[in-house]
Amino acid sequence: MSDTLFFCPDILNNPQLSEQESQHCVKVLRMKEGDKIDVTDGKGFFYRCAILQAQAKRCVLSIEKSEGQVKPWNFHLQIAFAPTKNMDRNEWFVEKATEIGTDRFSPLLCRYSERKELKTERLEKISVSALKQSQQAFLPAIDEMTPFESFVASPFDGRKFIAHCHPSPKKTLAETYRKGVNALVLIGPEGDFSEQEVQQAVEMGFEAVSLGETRLRTETACWVACHTIQIINSLR
Repeated sequence: MSDTLFFCPDILNNPQLSEQESQHCVKVLRMKEGDKIDVTDGKGFFYRCAILQAQAKRCVLSIEKSEGQVKPWNFHLQIAFAPTKNMDRNEWFVEKATEIGTDRFSPLLCRYSERKELKTERLEKISVSALKQSQQAFLPAIDEMTPFESFVASPFDGRKFIAHCHPSPKKTLAETYRKGVNALVLIGPEGDFSEQEVQQAVEMGFEAVSLGETRLRTETACWVACHTIQIINSLR
C-alpha cells in the first residue's frame, strides 16, 4: 500500500472521490488519468484503483482489486463523553482515539455539560483524516449528542463503566476490565457527573471506576480510557 490513502465510503456504488479528496489527489499530489491509488471505504476494505478521470472536483475511479482488513482488535470499544466547550479538545481526542482504535463515539448531554450542542460533521472529518493517516479500514461511528438519562438506559452487549471523581470506593479501569470483552466507558464534563447521574448509571448496570490518582481533563480521561483498554488487549 502507498503512503497516501484516500477515503470513499460508497466506492462500490459510486466509484469517485469527493470534491475534497479529488482536490487533494489532482491538485496537491498531481495525480493523473491512469495513475494508481489506494482507497478505503471505512467499512473494512482497501481498494487498489486506477484513475479514469482526473478532475479537481470529480476524480472517477476503476477498482482493480479489493482486500479486506481484519480488525486489529477483537472487541467493541465505545467511548461516551461530555464534549468540552473548547472544540479543539474534542477534535484532539477523536483524532487520537481513531488512531489507537475505537469503534464508536457517543457525545453526551449531562447536567454539568459546558457544551449543549455539537455538530458532528467536523469530528467526522477529523476521524476520516486520522483513519487515512493510520492506514486503517474501519471508521468509527459518531453519534449525535444524546441526553445522559436516555443513553444509560440503552442496551449494550458488554461491560459498562462510568469514570468519576466522587469519593466512593472504586477500582481503576485497568484493574477491573478483562481482555477481549466489549467495553463502554462514560466520561463526564469538566465538572464531573452529578452524584445523581452516577447513581442512575450504577442502577443501569454501569461499574464505577477510576482512571488514576490525578484529576484529568475530559479529553485526557477519554484518551486514557481508550488507551488503557487497548493496552490490556495487546498483552499476551
